[in-house]
Amino acid sequence: MYNISKFFIDKEKRGWKKTYWFIDFHGTIAVPDYGDKSKREFYPSAKETLQILSDQDDVCLVLWTCSHDDDIEEMLAWLKTHDIKFDYINENPECESTKRVNLEKKPYYNVLIDDRAGFDPEVDWFLVGIHVANHYGKRD
Repeated sequence: MYNISKFFIDKEKRGWKKTYWFIDFHGTIAVPDYGDKSKREFYPSAKETLQILSDQDDVCLVLWTCSHDDDIEEMLAWLKTHDIKFDYINENPECESTKRVNLEKKPYYNVLIDDRAGFDPEVDWFLVGIHVANHYGKRD
């Protein structure tokens, strides 16, 4: 199970003013469409969770993908029609290297959501969504 509750505890304890969420698209946000974009659909709770995150000033969303540029533009356009906005693609220019950390090849993030990193989109979006909605006061 994805442990997003620990992230929100750390966020509060450490007083982070902004958090960085790196999120994959295929197999994570959207069910693989195998080239047929007319069949594209969100995983359960992904759309609603991403809409809440997109609306927060203290959240930076980064699309984490190995897709080609033309596919990325199409994905971003599709997401935008659902009121989901990403700030960057595969980078975090807001956080620079320091004496302690080198961010030249590995960008800084607080949350990584990727099926290849153990995220189960069929279950974990629901769990992440509960914590996101509770944290930002969006829970019904």
